[in-house]
Amino acid sequence: MPTLSLYFQKPADWADSIHIHYWEQNPGGAASDWPGRPMAAAEDPGWFVVSLPQTNSTHLLFHDGQGRQTPDLFRTRNGWFGANGRWHDSAPSATATSTPIPSPLPPKAPTQTLAQTQLVPVGERRDFREETIYFLLTARFYDGDPSNNFFCRDRIRLDGDGNPTDPHWRGDFKGLIQRLDYIKDLGFTAIWITPPVENRSGLDYHGYHPYDWTRIDPRLESPGATYQDLIDAAHAKDIKIIQDVVVNHSCQYGIRGKVHIDHLPIKYYVPQGSAQGRVHHGPYQGNLGNYTWPGKDDIDNPVAPQWYRERHARDPEGVEPLVDPKTGETVPKPGYNPGRFFGIDANELDPDWYHQEGFICGGDWESAHPLQHKHLAGDCIDLATGRQNVKDYIIGAINRYLDMGVDALRIDTVKHVERDNLLEYVNAWKAHKPGLFVFGENLVKGYGWGDLGGGDNGPSQIRPWWYTRLGHDPRDPNSGGDSGFAQLDFGLFSTFRDTVSKGTYGGTGQILSMDWIYGDVTSLVTFLQNHDVGPDNDFKYRFKGEDWMAAAAYNLIWTARGIPCLYFGEEIAFMRGAPQDVEGEKDTLDTTGRAYFGDHLSDERIKETQAHPLYRHIRRLNQIRRAVPALQKALMTQVSEWGSGMSFVRDLADAGSYAVVGLAIGGDQDIAVDGVRDGLYRDAVTGAEVCAQGGHLGFRVRGNAAGIYVLDGPGKIGEDEVWLR
Repeated sequence: MPTLSLYFQKPADWADSIHIHYWEQNPGGAASDWPGRPMAAAEDPGWFVVSLPQTNSTHLLFHDGQGRQTPDLFRTRNGWFGANGRWHDSAPSATATSTPIPSPLPPKAPTQTLAQTQLVPVGERRDFREETIYFLLTARFYDGDPSNNFFCRDRIRLDGDGNPTDPHWRGDFKGLIQRLDYIKDLGFTAIWITPPVENRSGLDYHGYHPYDWTRIDPRLESPGATYQDLIDAAHAKDIKIIQDVVVNHSCQYGIRGKVHIDHLPIKYYVPQGSAQGRVHHGPYQGNLGNYTWPGKDDIDNPVAPQWYRERHARDPEGVEPLVDPKTGETVPKPGYNPGRFFGIDANELDPDWYHQEGFICGGDWESAHPLQHKHLAGDCIDLATGRQNVKDYIIGAINRYLDMGVDALRIDTVKHVERDNLLEYVNAWKAHKPGLFVFGENLVKGYGWGDLGGGDNGPSQIRPWWYTRLGHDPRDPNSGGDSGFAQLDFGLFSTFRDTVSKGTYGGTGQILSMDWIYGDVTSLVTFLQNHDVGPDNDFKYRFKGEDWMAAAAYNLIWTARGIPCLYFGEEIAFMRGAPQDVEGEKDTLDTTGRAYFGDHLSDERIKETQAHPLYRHIRRLNQIRRAVPALQKALMTQVSEWGSGMSFVRDLADAGSYAVVGLAIGGDQDIAVDGVRDGLYRDAVTGAEVCAQGGHLGFRVRGNAAGIYVLDGPGKIGEDEVWLR
């Protein structure tokens, strides 16, 4: 069997630590562990070589360990991969190096032109910091196919005549495909969708109650609008897809084909004081069993007991007597133990799949062990994520979606899984798809510094920064390096309640002074609100401030370190001040931040939506950020904050991109920054030109606007709108 010899010519701006990472080696299917094998210097200067014995072919990539890497490659014979990005069957001549390999970092250049703001194709954007993210609940965004709509059992909105309106499962992939141009026009390059895998519970429209990780929920798909069709359509418009993934828990029914959680079929449940056949609840007539299935049951689990599977296929009216095998009592029976239909007994869960330590309560919420071993809620049953069978199932299922073209992953309920255990999943997905960006949700209402102080009453082990690191000292982030697992920036978010919601930046500098605690602070995902939280009152409401306050918040988010993320509807202050999720006993989704957004995207109203001042503001911020690499990837230095204004520097030396940013909230501000590079600066907002001399730069910013002065920059980017003008 031959030895496969591979040569690589290092581009001039790469580090000397060249590695090869390979996978699906033929024969045998072997793969290297990231970062792969180091390559040796070859005889010809600038070339590196590696030999792979007993290899006919392999998938591979070359990288320098500093963020620069080639695309995924495949080779069946000896070859020389030149700095021009092409394979050669023999050592190429020196003239073959004229065109450099595309790098995750933009080319060094003193200026940027407006033409360079055009979007690079999806396959060529390997650094996720170049993106901005639009987050949406698929089932609440836009309805392209009414035939797949579905009413959940709980929280049904009824009109005056008792007819159901506003299906929980309303938006779908067909609708999202139809409105990709809307998201692209707004300037976003990545879409984060809620978990698309099949769900099952009384209120599962959001996707966080998974029942089958291997199957896309049919309530999202349509003929010609499958998940694969969505991925392909997004890529055709140079938009990436971020899939939300639940690792911590399953729904209360178990996992189809793997494990069953004991229940009685819902169709036999009869409330106290009622009788079977008397339920009149929207589409649920006669009983509360699934109204779209012939057998009117909630699950079709092939590993359920035989008696359950037999009843699944018949007796849709739920009138044939059924003996509860656990108690010997017969149902249907009015008022019979609701827990046998809707609850679980933690002590009887299968230990091969689930933890058995009960439910989180009281002080558990600030303690690592109960958070990571108890059940989050009655429809979120805590998986034994450390067991190999659980790892194999979830990792394997998500690998399939990565193979379909999913570009990045967002991990739900991060603090409910111990860090090193969760990194087993994250690193497995990264090994399967090299270069994959993965970020997580570790919800904290506060700075999130843990044992580092700041009034935090929880330990570091459940805080966002801990998951971005590899060390084990809760008081020393530098005890371990970057884990490569980015997080949503709940620390910065938590300041907004006391800053932008009150018309000030006061206190923002304090949270930014702790940027050093994160593994890579430039990869944090920043946001003003999402489906769970908003910056007002006790963090439970959609942003209720005035539009100028929101504009000032976006000015900060789009110019500070991190990857900006917008929650659907923010671009028109949708459901301003509403609770993000149902609160009261009788609340329905139309009264919350999860209301159906599609009415604003109809053919009749979409132009009105796109004319909203916040829509135009966000679109321009996206244009500016795309044109200035320093805003995408540089650290923040020389941060100064004085309540009504802020200033800072973004210096991306490797890309030749340097920007000085000034922000004003409320009234106009005079900005003065010392210690900057001398030269000619152009404002991306107004086009104004200012020369810095002796390290001093001064300029004026209008209230609720930004000054983004770029050294040797392109000048004005985009069109004036209400605040950026």
